[in-house]
Amino acid sequence: MQTTPKGPLLTGIRGRCPRCGEGKLFRGFLKLASRCDVCGLNYGFADPADGPAFFAMTAMSFPVVGLALWFDAAYAPPWWVHLVTTLPLLIVLCALPLRPLKGWLVCSQYFYKAGEGRLAVTNTSSDVDTGRPQARDPRRQERLSPSKPEGHGAPNHGESAVSANHGDSKRECS
Repeated sequence: MQTTPKGPLLTGIRGRCPRCGEGKLFRGFLKLASRCDVCGLNYGFADPADGPAFFAMTAMSFPVVGLALWFDAAYAPPWWVHLVTTLPLLIVLCALPLRPLKGWLVCSQYFYKAGEGRLAVTNTSSDVDTGRPQARDPRRQERLSPSKPEGHGAPNHGESAVSANHGDSKRECS
């Protein structure tokens, strides 16, 4: 089967299968179906986690808080008026975009083949077991233990000028 030509945004907002674009993605308001009823795609790969809630709250909280601040500055209502007006408005405006956002994130996971992150391991157990020498980065070795040739550079604290200048001077550095 091919991926739907409409892309993940339109397919997800409509709540359709990311592969065929026809089957239903949801079996409830926010509950994903187990598989597509048209093409049979298993939705087990989908894990939008808290992404839809985060996007909805972030996008809706700024205008609602701005409205509440303006309302408070213009009319100075008691606190219970905010509970009756601003809080329900915030809840409704955050709940409405949850389903389209979740659909978009699930379809994006399928479309972009999102998976769990993996770390690259340079030394595997088979390298250690076989006794092969491990490659070392000489630049890293220099950064970890800088070694300067004898007699070059400025003397360190407590090092005498005699040792730094090969005995040319008898003064101590302080």
